[in-house]
Amino acid sequence: MALENLISVSFTEEELTQLDGHLLGIRQILNGKTVNLTPDQRRQYGRIANQNKLIVDKAKNYMEQHPNWIPSFLDKEEFDKDYLARTQVENRVQLLENLSQQLVDTKTLLDHDNYTNALSFYRMSRYLAGENEPGAKPVYEDMKVLFSKATATTTSDNEDTTS
Repeated sequence: MALENLISVSFTEEELTQLDGHLLGIRQILNGKTVNLTPDQRRQYGRIANQNKLIVDKAKNYMEQHPNWIPSFLDKEEFDKDYLARTQVENRVQLLENLSQQLVDTKTLLDHDNYTNALSFYRMSRYLAGENEPGAKPVYEDMKVLFSKATATTTSDNEDTTS
């Protein structure tokens, strides 16, 4: 019985070149405009929750209506600049996160298909080695070490002991 192939996808060299060019273009546009926080900084600054976004939106609205209430130490021009940029960035982040998740999900299915097929090949090499098929024993022995308990990191620990 044939194995279930969960996904079948391919890219032409032209598509990959275009994709890489677009990604490079994104990187070039963002260069000097984005930052990389350390894990500690990410914890320190956190993320603004939806409730806090409402507070920011409401405060901006009231600042527009009551400019004389804005504290003198608050730079309203910088606040507006940050507010606009944040909105612009958030829209792109959502799109990129969606695309990234699609790529990750596609890779997950491709990995599953590859791993399932690799296990089938390994099992066949084990069978053929047991039947003294010429050349099968070195292939089996070479792959067998990948299933030892000491090196296995997946749920397929010691795959060689299963049939």
